[in-house]
Amino acid sequence: MSRSLVFLGGMLSILLSSCNNDFVFDRYISQPELGWHKDSIASFNIPTLDSLKSFNLFMNVRNDNTYKYSNLFLITSLEYPNGKKEVDTLEYEMAYPNGEWIGTGGHLIENKLWFKENFSFKEKGIYKINISHAMRENGKEKGVEFLRGINDIGFRIEEFVSEP
Repeated sequence: MSRSLVFLGGMLSILLSSCNNDFVFDRYISQPELGWHKDSIASFNIPTLDSLKSFNLFMNVRNDNTYKYSNLFLITSLEYPNGKKEVDTLEYEMAYPNGEWIGTGGHLIENKLWFKENFSFKEKGIYKINISHAMRENGKEKGVEFLRGINDIGFRIEEFVSEP
């Protein structure tokens, strides 16, 4: 009987922890062990969302200790249903000056990186976000071919809540 209670308690804990209602979309794409290739694009199709609501958009990055940089350059392309594209090159700090990782976790560090705040999906149809890296070694023109230490690239959408 105690085994079944432990199992039931464990299942209930997993169920409750997975019922996090502060997001409406949260997906990850795992990267190969060799590294995130410079030509590889993490693409996410965004489901139809309420056009009357506003949302905060984030890129989530999971890295391990083999990531040898203190920052990360990403190129993002937000494609609207009407064909319009917004392309940005963004830089994120991944480590403090002392080398300590900024994100949370143990062996795998997770960073929740701001992309857009108070954004509305006003057009009907599928939006798409494309994310690639744009890392380069100092003094070198050619980009890093395989970015090692980045395990997963994710995209998250949370409902915007204005502060009272």
